[in-house]
Parts: sequence; structure tokens; C-alpha cells
Amino acid sequence: MVNLHRDTPSLLFASNIDTQLASLSAGPWTLPVTVNHGERGNAWVCSPLTTYVDYAAEEALRHLPRGLAAPLSAACRGVGGLMRGARIDDAVALNNWLLSTNLYPPLDQAALDTLITSARQRWPKHALWCRSLNAAQNADWLRALQQRGFLLIPSRQVYLFEALSSGKRQPPDVRRDLKLLRDTPLQRVPSAGFGEQDYARVAALYAALYLDKYSLFNPQYTALFMQRWHQSGLLALHGFRDAAGALQAVVGLFRQGDTLTAPIVGYNTALPKSLGLYRLLMATVFDEAMRSGATVNLSAGAAQFKRQRGGRAEIEYSAVLAAHLPLKTRVALKSLRWLATHVGVPLMKHYRL
Repeated sequence: MVNLHRDTPSLLFASNIDTQLASLSAGPWTLPVTVNHGERGNAWVCSPLTTYVDYAAEEALRHLPRGLAAPLSAACRGVGGLMRGARIDDAVALNNWLLSTNLYPPLDQAALDTLITSARQRWPKHALWCRSLNAAQNADWLRALQQRGFLLIPSRQVYLFEALSSGKRQPPDVRRDLKLLRDTPLQRVPSAGFGEQDYARVAALYAALYLDKYSLFNPQYTALFMQRWHQSGLLALHGFRDAAGALQAVVGLFRQGDTLTAPIVGYNTALPKSLGLYRLLMATVFDEAMRSGATVNLSAGAAQFKRQRGGRAEIEYSAVLAAHLPLKTRVALKSLRWLATHVGVPLMKHYRL
């Protein structure tokens, strides 16, 4: 991944990701690393401040009852001053793929020690972060990081699909979605069917959903990102064209080991809902998982849709090592952990976010 971005500013891949990309090798691993020095306006995938302050405030306003949302949003922004003063965006994120969900390799204890030591030596004034960890898929990583002094800070609730097998009976909504996939009048496009003419359209469809409908704090990926990642094989694109050949929906799959995630989802939001474009894209993910025997981590969002299809909710954590940093940074991070654990998690569970 780092080779794809080498000698190209990160802002050319996503217009709101201003970061330095590096890599660290340890044992069997060569992992991508992002290095930040408090740059303003970054997407949440490389900015803890955006994740826990700006995006959290926006999500409160979007999903919670009005009487609760306004004070919580204001509280998030108030906490932001403490976090900014503590420089929590002086952050080195290990195994950061610049995607909504990072997938982890099998744990190697010795390699993890080497990785942490190397990162501490190379960036001694930065906190070390690991995003996208959940107890169902990463219990060994969570234990190992805690044993090495990392704090676990809840970030969001994600949805896992662990029983997607062609030999198992699926929930009724999944069966209906797969039938729609078979019967759609749109032309299904496999990854090999994407070419140079498609990447700008892929970026535009992604933006129509993730940026225009959801949040500008999401990564604002460009056509260059889609092109480089697809052509390298990191991102498997699947889509649907209309009778005129125009691409109207797309999903991009990222895989590590036996786990799939879908960091790129987009469709023409102006088309009739009767086409079921989002359902088609999720059915494509399920179909690919069934064919390959993969587990799916469908990230956060669209919670009711995912629950109805058998998605199991899991709290996702970021792990952060800051014991070597100034007292104000340690206090800020411990305060953030308390708030996320005792306020954020109960709200996510109660409102089934």
C-alpha cells in the first residue's frame, strides 16, 4: 500500500487526508503507518480529534433524540478544546490503511514488541494508535495491546456477519436481496470490468453517499485513489451499469485473510428507490463472502438494515499508547476513554446505532 502512495502527496488520494505515509516491518509483517502532527481538517481515519469530537458531535445530532442530541453535541465540542490542547492529533497510527475499517493479520507477539519499539524510537513524541479492533475478531490483539500499556477507547458499533456460507440458510432479508441480485435489470460488473473511464465515476458515486448524504468527515477519496487501489488488486470493485452502460452503483471490497470489508460504497442517489441499489451492493458483498467463505465486517452505519440481515453488533475500539507523553496528554486520553466507555457505549447500545 505504501508503495502505491510513494512520492505522491496524500491529498491527491483523498482531499481531506493530509498525512505522512510510512511502513514498519516486524517479523512476518510490513504494515502501513500514518504520521500526523496536528494537521487541521483531516478525515477521521487518521485524526483521533475528528473521530471523537467533530464526527461524534455530528453523529449525536443525526441519530439521537433532539433533547439529548444538542447538549451532547455541545459537550463533544467542549471536550474538543481539551483534546486539541493536549495535541491528541500528534498521532502515529499503526496498520492504518486509510479505510473506515482496518483489518489485522494474525497476532505475532514478538513482532508486536518489535513494531512498538520501532515506532517509539522513530516517533518518540507521538502517541501510538491502532484503530478498528473488536473483541469478536481481535480479542488476542486487544489483550496483547493492553498488556503493553495501551488504553482501549471505544469508537463505534460495527456489524459482523460470520455465518455467510452457501450451505447455510440465511435470514429472509438476505435471501430477498440475493434474489434481487439475480433478477435486477441492471448489468452486474465484476472487478475485471472496470477501466480507466470508470474511476472518476466511482469516486463520484462514493461521494454521493458517504459525503453528500452522510459526512464530510469521511475520507474524500479521489479518482486517483480508486485507480491505484483497484489496479494494484487492493480494492476489488463490483458494480452495476444501466442499459446505456453508465455505472450507477459500486462497492469496493478490501480483504485480509478470511475477512472482507466494504470501505467503498456508492450509488446514484437520484435514481428510484425501487431499483434497490444499496440492497444490490450489500447483496454483492454477501454473495462474494459466500463464494469465498469469508467473514464480513460491514463497519458502522445503516444499523437497522444490517441487524435485519443477521449482523451482530460489536463495539469497536482504538488502542492508544501514551505513557511516554506529557501529563496533559495522558489525562486527556484517560478522560476520553471514560466518556466513550460510560457515555458513548451505553448510547450506542440503547439506540442500536
